[in-house]
Amino acid sequence: MSNMLEEKLRDAITGELKRQAANRPDLLRVQETADLSVSGTIDLDALVMVIAGSVAGGP
Repeated sequence: MSNMLEEKLRDAITGELKRQAANRPDLLRVQETADLSVSGTIDLDALVMVIAGSVAGGP
């Protein structure tokens, strides 16, 4: 996998998880350190849509 694609996917996943945490702070916590620490319930369908859009070239 190209480094550019990896970075795009990493940004899309991180951004979506942070968005979900901001919208549902009682259900999900995300902390960005050297890695990403996630605690709680993730809306997997929304995450998959963001990843698919990123791979397809969407916003």
